Amino acid sequence: MTRYATTHVGSLPRSQDVVDMIFARENNEPYEQAKFDAVMADAVDKTVKKQVMAGVDMVSDGETSKISYATYVKDRYTGFSGDSPRNAPADLKQFPSFLKRIADSGGTPQYARPMCTGEVKSKGQGELQKDIRHLKDAMAKHGAQQGFMNAASPGVISLFLQNDFYKTRDAYLAALADAMKAEYEEIVASGLDLQLDCPDLALSRHMLFTDLSDAEFLKVAESHVEALNHALENVPQEQVRIHICWGNYEGPHVCDIDMNTVFPVLMKVKASKLLFETSNPRHAHEWTVFRDRKAEIPEDRILVPGVVDTTTNFVEHPEVVAQRLERFGDIVGADRVIAGSDCGFGTFAGFGAVDPEIAFAKLESLAKGAALARAR
Repeated sequence: MTRYATTHVGSLPRSQDVVDMIFARENNEPYEQAKFDAVMADAVDKTVKKQVMAGVDMVSDGETSKISYATYVKDRYTGFSGDSPRNAPADLKQFPSFLKRIADSGGTPQYARPMCTGEVKSKGQGELQKDIRHLKDAMAKHGAQQGFMNAASPGVISLFLQNDFYKTRDAYLAALADAMKAEYEEIVASGLDLQLDCPDLALSRHMLFTDLSDAEFLKVAESHVEALNHALENVPQEQVRIHICWGNYEGPHVCDIDMNTVFPVLMKVKASKLLFETSNPRHAHEWTVFRDRKAEIPEDRILVPGVVDTTTNFVEHPEVVAQRLERFGDIVGADRVIAGSDCGFGTFAGFGAVDPEIAFAKLESLAKGAALARAR
């Protein structure tokens, strides 16, 4: 692997024609499936080209066709209907004037979050197969050698699409794991890497499990990892990436559980590449956790620290990126460090704190910083 190779978390800004198509489907408005597919194929082609031009080594489809990184499952699996309760993160509740300002400004995405009200089963892999085809066609056209595709973890689905059918949360997690297995296996069978998005291992602590102690929450997180690893039983570890985060929003984040606490859980996931936040002001210091607990990092793990933030329009200087990478290179070696982003730039369709042009400027700076670190 290239020393200090480059990637990102997955989602990228969507064009307006893509957003219009997605929300036509979301709102049950009439649309032509053939036109929908053509718009998605064209958009994926363009977003892969932009990634290659920016210097990204491991590209994605930008999650172009998905309404969001977790709730897209409602369109591809049975068992979801109605609406799930909205619950603001605990840190925003501590600052109600800021929470009101966000709400009044329209700074929260609007999309359906149905509950699980029936048996979860796949509707087939047709939509996924289209996503894979669009990405691989674009990679071949623009010379991208490595690609990955995102998929929701059982835990994050249970966070946003809450259970109103299965007798227990564990039974719901088990059903989700069984249902998602085929999606995970389809992605890796195509030759792409699989990325599992797992904010449930951190964000859910201050969003859904605020009444628990840290020790009690870790037991919940362990159960999420067990369900995920079960779903991955037929997937080669070297083709799996996992992303953990505390919520991709600008806010105080004073209730975030610290990396040192969730570190042992993260290391138990069957994944070769670990993506995590290290750029934003709340977690930038936590590179020291990896330094101090180096002996607990399995030798087959590759660290993918976020070296650019995804909630501000500052474009990080390449030197800052290089310094951030070198910290981790000094811990596990440059050949086991990949430059990544803190989170996605287009977590929800039609919503993103970072201007689309600036998002790609950040990726270009990420690549320049990785080149600096590589050169020295």
